[in-house]
Amino acid sequence: MPLVEIVSEPDFRSSQEAYDYLTHLRRTLLYLEVCDGNMEEGSLRCDANISVREKGSEKLGTKVEIKNLNSFRFLQRALDYEIHRQMGVLSEGGRITQETRLWDEAGERTVSMRSKEEAHDYRYFPEPDLPPLKLDPDWIAQIQRDLRNCQGRKQAGLSRNTAFLPTTLCS
Repeated sequence: MPLVEIVSEPDFRSSQEAYDYLTHLRRTLLYLEVCDGNMEEGSLRCDANISVREKGSEKLGTKVEIKNLNSFRFLQRALDYEIHRQMGVLSEGGRITQETRLWDEAGERTVSMRSKEEAHDYRYFPEPDLPPLKLDPDWIAQIQRDLRNCQGRKQAGLSRNTAFLPTTLCS
């Protein structure tokens, strides 16, 4: 099974939005038979970046990454905790440290794993054996349309042939 990393834009405003995105992504990966989607066994993992900002500000604050979230519930709890932690630090006049954290389920909190004060600490560099992949935007749009159509047909078929309702599959 190949390793695939999917990176999204910083578009989520709540842990619920991140949860919805990840469950939809998992459903899509299962439909496409890319993986079994088993988070507990490591077939699907989530690393989430969180930054808070003042109301009305367009500029994102310092990002903190939470690594290796292996359940939808842990994702939501870790994000909620980290959002509140950052807001507390800032409201007391402190500053957020750019770092990587882990979710400690037993303690119901995030804990620091390593500090990453500078962008170069992340060691971003191109892989010399992998040339840049440039996809035609029209081709991407066609695949998106086809995928939506396939998922819609499958959901409609399930609702006709089983006790599932389409809203159950899409929630």
